[in-house]
Amino acid sequence: MNLAKISANGQITVPVEIRRLLGLKSGDKVLFFQKQDGEIVVSNASSKAIRKAQSAFTGAAETMGVVSEDDIQALVDEVRYGKVR
Repeated sequence: MNLAKISANGQITVPVEIRRLLGLKSGDKVLFFQKQDGEIVVSNASSKAIRKAQSAFTGAAETMGVVSEDDIQALVDEVRYGKVR
């Protein structure tokens, strides 16, 4: 268990073990949310956003017929240069 003290300004220092577990570094944002049972959960907002984006794009490559690195490069070229190889 880790303990943090709240300053007069409402600030806390996240213990080093927790920063490591959450993958937090200076300047990162943390997300606080309450579960249905009332428990408050703290998470790395950046990693949560990435996981949400990954979930939203699940299956997109297959739908677009992207199966190789060459397909990915062709998409990049199309976006950058407006051409298809």
